[in-house]
Amino acid sequence: MGTMNTKDFMIGTLIGGIVGAATALLTAPKPGKELRTDISEGAQSAYDRTSEWTNNAYERSSEWANVAKEKSSNIAKTVSEQSTQAVDKVKDAADTLRGEAEEVEKTAEELAEDLAEDLDQSKEEIKASVRQEVEDLENQVRNEEAK
Repeated sequence: MGTMNTKDFMIGTLIGGIVGAATALLTAPKPGKELRTDISEGAQSAYDRTSEWTNNAYERSSEWANVAKEKSSNIAKTVSEQSTQAVDKVKDAADTLRGEAEEVEKTAEELAEDLAEDLDQSKEEIKASVRQEVEDLENQVRNEEAK
């Protein structure tokens, strides 16, 4: 809103200056040729100032556009770099998890094999122990019958 008030003030000042200058020139007691020369010089002066302000406005808008382009380029570059870093971190984490999962799977397979071997060995030991117990009992029964 402050920019609009400044703009309105500048336009009002310019118009007021032109009207005031024209009024002063027209009411001053001067010959026609001198009056026309003064009006022409005043109009040229107003035109020159307006052209200068227009050029300044174009230069500033061009500078602001360049600053905006530079800032947006920097922001885009930063976002791109950060997203690349995030993707790399996710890939690293996935690779780490994949490696750990493979390691856990390998360990589980080894444990299953060890357990199967232990069960087979225990089964054979239990079989042998039961056979021995049965033979011992049979021998005891025979010895008891023989007495």
